[in-house]
Amino acid sequence: MARQDPESLVERYVRLGLELGRHLDGLVDAYYGPARLAEEAAAGPPRPLPTLVAEARRLLADLEAGAPLDGESGGSEGASEGQRRRWLLGQTTGLLTTARRLAGEPVGYVEEVEACYGVRPAPVPEEELADAHRALERLVPGSGPLAERWVAWREAHAVPPERLPRCIEALAEVLRERTAAHLGLPEGEEVHFELVQGQPWSGFNRYHGGLRSTVSINTDLPVLSLSLPMLVAHEAYPGHHTEHSRKEVRLVRGRGWWEESIFLVGTPQCLVAEGLADLGAEALLGPTYPLVVAEVLRGAGVRYDAELAVAVAEPAEVLSAARANAAWRLHVEGADADEVTEDLARFALVPRARAAKAVEFLQHPTWRAYITCYVAGLPLCRRFVAGDLRRFARLVSEQLLPADLVPPA
Repeated sequence: MARQDPESLVERYVRLGLELGRHLDGLVDAYYGPARLAEEAAAGPPRPLPTLVAEARRLLADLEAGAPLDGESGGSEGASEGQRRRWLLGQTTGLLTTARRLAGEPVGYVEEVEACYGVRPAPVPEEELADAHRALERLVPGSGPLAERWVAWREAHAVPPERLPRCIEALAEVLRERTAAHLGLPEGEEVHFELVQGQPWSGFNRYHGGLRSTVSINTDLPVLSLSLPMLVAHEAYPGHHTEHSRKEVRLVRGRGWWEESIFLVGTPQCLVAEGLADLGAEALLGPTYPLVVAEVLRGAGVRYDAELAVAVAEPAEVLSAARANAAWRLHVEGADADEVTEDLARFALVPRARAAKAVEFLQHPTWRAYITCYVAGLPLCRRFVAGDLRRFARLVSEQLLPADLVPPA
């Protein structure tokens, strides 16, 4: 089909994502759509960024004008098709913003986050971080400065490397069983886990299509049993793999919505995906999920203080949001990376090596604005689900924008 065919808006969207991905490594997180589009996008030199900016603008205009999404003959749209168009508008706005930034246009950090991810970023007030510190002062055992006690307690939960595969497999088995029972999984879905090094992230899901994923766990830093259950839930069950496989069956195969065959960084789908994945263990097992998985990890011979993990969960989540402040200082205030690393270590109560890894992520050209997907995505998804697993099932089955997760005023 001709590149500028206005009747195939979905094809143009997929092609735009594939072609823009040639300019930014990692932008295309997953693709299992028609091989022809991938082959055409990869042929010859990359299309110039100004050309892609212009194409994104044309696609937005055609979407807003109501041109048929799939090259069919128009007509009135039902509710699902109207929502689909809104979703594609949000996605294309994100792609346009990334294309503009890569083309050298002045795009501020706040504008980038809001246009790409559908929420406006803001630093976490330091008083909230101080409140979290005070709560942990009362909860963390031992004597001496809080930072030393907190780090010592957390790092004492490092999983011995030789036991890590067994722990991952055991957790995945339990989480998969619960996901299948309470949400449903497509027949034939499969996840392969691997250990990697030299990456800016802690875990990563590569969805291959055909209901298959590879989940990579980064071992640059010791993997803690305190975070491992959430990490497996996030990347596999009921998180990314569950979402991808359910949407492949329901939307791509069932409805022919091929836009779901490509997952693109820098778009609103990322914020919803990361939010639901972070919520996964809590939604599936309840807010005291550490108590549920405790026996799994203890059976693998790994330390896991489940009771204290439950007690410190709320202030620890606040500390995790300090990463948003680090991104703000780097990209809005222009602060020095070393200074930001020191501040993050102090406010988030993490060793400098972990703070440096977080700042490395925030400086990566692909991931510089992505931290908002975690910091804002989790509370949005939590409010939307409100403890109802049926609403969580909507997150892993439907095309929803961040704005759809906000309760009416």
